[in-house]
Amino acid sequence: MRASQLFWKDLSGWMDDPDTVVPADLVLYFGPRAMLATDAHYIALRTRFPAARIIGCSTGGQIEGADVSDQTLTALALDFAHTEVRLAEARVDDPSRSHAAGASIGAALAAPDLAGVFVLSDGLHVNGSALVEGIVDEIGSEVPISGGLAGDGAAFAATLVGGSGRAQSHIVAAVGFYGDAIRFGHGSAGGWDVFGPKRRITRSRGNVLLEVDGKPALDLYKLYLGPEQSQNLPGSALLFPMRIFHPRHPEQTVVRTVLGVEGTDGSMIFAGDMPEGWTAQLMHGSFSRLCAGAAEATQKAAAALGPTAQSDSAAILVSCIGRRLLMGQRIDEEIEAAMAELPDNCRPVGFYSYGEIAPHDGTGRVQLHNQTMTVTLMSERVA
Repeated sequence: MRASQLFWKDLSGWMDDPDTVVPADLVLYFGPRAMLATDAHYIALRTRFPAARIIGCSTGGQIEGADVSDQTLTALALDFAHTEVRLAEARVDDPSRSHAAGASIGAALAAPDLAGVFVLSDGLHVNGSALVEGIVDEIGSEVPISGGLAGDGAAFAATLVGGSGRAQSHIVAAVGFYGDAIRFGHGSAGGWDVFGPKRRITRSRGNVLLEVDGKPALDLYKLYLGPEQSQNLPGSALLFPMRIFHPRHPEQTVVRTVLGVEGTDGSMIFAGDMPEGWTAQLMHGSFSRLCAGAAEATQKAAAALGPTAQSDSAAILVSCIGRRLLMGQRIDEEIEAAMAELPDNCRPVGFYSYGEIAPHDGTGRVQLHNQTMTVTLMSERVA
């Protein structure tokens, strides 16, 4: 496998080192929604890499080297020696159709030699956990899946995903990797601490949380946010993610983050399912713990990938927009902590998302995560 990076700045087009750009079977790109709303970047990529599968999404900031940028597009071109890639795409017009969209994508990618899947989804109109379940139902639980939900900074206005063409809203796109040459390493970690009492989800509907301990969910967040920050919902709620778990399986926790608010009935829309009867507890973060989590996620992925001598490797980092909002100007510290753990000859790319998809560290099951740093490393075995 060979990997190269490209960057799009203003009207300059894709900038790169011509000596290092290679042909590509797969191109991943990430950027701000306003820049992806035009076709110029996609047309330029398609012209440069006519045979490649091209997939990308809007973000809450894209990772450019060891920095985070809001003003550029970043892309990673991958040329495989012994790995086939296929693209599948589905449209989701309503969150209730998320599982069906995942099943459609899973069915399109399923094959005996399917080795892994990378998926990008609309971040506002899709129930991420139902989407993942739909894919797993078709391809099985042994195939690793990673990816994320597209972002829109703290605006929460619209998110865009590109697969078979230009980036659009309501789209889910995924790439399947085939054969026994491709190798993956996955890692995920949080760095958030729980606080306050444990509560019970008393009423919900899919990814819509209606009541906690018999009271409107919005009331709980307003209690902790206060009058001023409550005016900035849903963005301000990203500073207080919610850890949830089944009461009989407290070790299998997942973190959920808020995507929207329904002021009329006090309900809140989360990135994934909020099952009734589950235990919920609010969380908050600290700079040092979040940076340590980013390093831990990368260490886990590198250990799972193993040696990469004589071959390029690629890293796809997907981190939650809530982490960026909390860290503010110090967000580069999270990226630096992750980069320090990458293997040699590794080309990184990534973005800040509305949800992260990766295997769960405890169970190994692929899940939607929130407020985590997830890392996918890939390389090919050298014959």
